[in-house]
Order: sequence, then structure tokens, then C-alpha cells
Amino acid sequence: MLSTGNMQQVVKHSMAYGYIISQPFSFYVDSYPMLQNEVFQNAEMIVAYGEHNEAVRVLQDKLNFLSYYDKELDGEFGIFTEFALKKFQIEHNLSITGKADEETINTLVNDERRKYLDPLKDIDRTYYLGEQGEGIKVIQKALYYFGYYKGEIDGIFGPNTNKALMYYQQDNGLEVKQEINQQTVQTLQTESETVDNAIQPAQTEAANQEKKDVPAKSEEKVQVPTKDVAQTFNTSELIKSAKTHIGTSYVWGGTSPSGFDCSGYIQYVFRQFDVSLPRTVSDIWNMTKQVDQPSIGDFVFFETYKRGPSHMGIYLGNKQFIHVGVSTGVAISNLDSSYWSQRYLGAKRVVIQK
Repeated sequence: MLSTGNMQQVVKHSMAYGYIISQPFSFYVDSYPMLQNEVFQNAEMIVAYGEHNEAVRVLQDKLNFLSYYDKELDGEFGIFTEFALKKFQIEHNLSITGKADEETINTLVNDERRKYLDPLKDIDRTYYLGEQGEGIKVIQKALYYFGYYKGEIDGIFGPNTNKALMYYQQDNGLEVKQEINQQTVQTLQTESETVDNAIQPAQTEAANQEKKDVPAKSEEKVQVPTKDVAQTFNTSELIKSAKTHIGTSYVWGGTSPSGFDCSGYIQYVFRQFDVSLPRTVSDIWNMTKQVDQPSIGDFVFFETYKRGPSHMGIYLGNKQFIHVGVSTGVAISNLDSSYWSQRYLGAKRVVIQK
């Protein structure tokens, strides 16, 4: 899934946002690297030989960028993709499986991030509108990575670069100026370090438990209601309604039975029972009430490709929840699976404020 919350966080003011939101998922797969990672982080599968899907296409694109794969980006996991992946695994001292398992994906995403963002460390001057240079190329690549710049990496500080830069400055609380200054560069570097930490695989069982017990604080901006009353919707009917959509395809930005994304599905199901929810995962997290253990109809939240809640589902009981995945569409998954258990943040409940 690509939660619209994640999308808006990354490209909410991108000059391309209005265009790409109306495009098919294939456009998104070819889009900004940080957004491509969402395919991997939420695929809930190991990409392997013989598969043909968008996750394979993203894999090929990243291997191509890192100079391991030079064939067509066709989404077909054939002999050339397997060879490129094994070469990558050999050079990074990984298990040589020829499969895009979690360890391989995290290493791949880290390598790509470093190639895009490490050169930021070498920028030691201010660039002004109209200038050209290698430093401007570095900034263009960083803005592209985070979803703000869509254009040729030409090293020219022209209108396109300026527009992307100004939107980035605005989104990050910086003074909006027609210059690439050290404050902007340092913010990009800090953000790149945050992304690097967020995509690291879990190291120990203790670390996983800590992640479960301590939800991310950076997302918490909306006050949770202090007083609540009984839910006004029928939980069993809500679950029954939610299950009628099993098999519905994932559609980026989708909010209807013709296709859902993660938060679009949640919002649609609850709207049928006159419960109004925000449009993004992070906002739903912020306006709901923490519970120690989920009950049927509660929300379960997960941390996927970045820090904080970025995926969610509706709890069904018996460790099961219903949600929307990129590869599965609307489907039922288990909280105890190896994939979801290490990403689980906690459960929250819709409350009605008096």
C-alpha cells in the first residue's frame, strides 16, 4: 500500500503532485525513489524468480540505478534480474539467495539512499537563482529523492528547481528564499539520516518490543479526546461490511470500491456507519484512543518504511486484521506473522467526543 498520509508527507506540495495523483500505479512505481520504497516495505512478500509485478519493476529500477542491472524494466523476474540480484548480494556479503528478502531490500534501499544523499555533505556554499554547478545537481537529486523535483538533473538553478526548493522549504518550516542555503542543506541531511534509521531492519527481539511499547512521538500533533462514550456503530455489521471488499485491488489514492489505498479503505468503511475519519494514517493515529489490547473493530497500526504509523488495518479478533496491501488488495493478515509482528506499533480505538 501507499498510504496517502505517506504520500502527502513526501510530496504534498510537489509540483508533480496534482499530476501523479491522477495517474495509474505504474506511474507511481516509476516515480520518486522514497515512494518506490513503499512497494517493498508493504509488499508482505519475498520477490523471487518467476514473479511479474510492480515490486519486481521497482527492484529492477533500483538495481539499474546502482549499476547491477542493464536490461528492460519489464517487471519480469527472470534470469537477468536474478543474476543482478545475486551479484548485489555477493558484493554486500548477504545470503546469496537470488531473492529480494528483507535483508537484501534494506541493503538495497540504503545503498540507493546514500548514492542520492551522501553528496549533500560536500556542499559548503550558498547557490542563487540562475547559477549552475555540480552542487545544484546534488540538490536536485535530493529533492527528487524526497518527491519535490521532477525534471532533468541538469545542474541549473532555474524555475523548476526553484519551485521544488520553495515547496520543500515551506513544508519544513524554513524561510522561503530563492537560494540554496546551508539551513536547507542541513535540513535535507537531517531528513536523510532519519530515513536511513527508519529503514533499518529490526536487530533484536528487545528492540522490536521497545518499538511496540513506545509509539513514535513525531507524528502526534492532534489531541486525543479526553472523554468518550460508547461507539455509535454496530461492530459486527461494520466487520461484515469491511469483508465484502476482500479482493478489491489496491489503487493509489483510491477511496471507493473500484480501488482503495490503505487509509482510503478505512475511511470508506467507517463512513458507511456515519463515522468520519481523517484521510491519512498518521491523522487517524492522532485522533484515536490508545488501548492495551485490540478488540474487534479497533485499529491496528504499523511502522513500515518510515518512523511512525504508516499503515493500518481493522482488527477482526484472533490476531487477524483486514487491510489493503499493494500486492494483495483488500485482504486479511495475521498480527503474529513475521512481517507484521516486527512492525506493529499498537492498537487504537475510535471514540466519540462529548
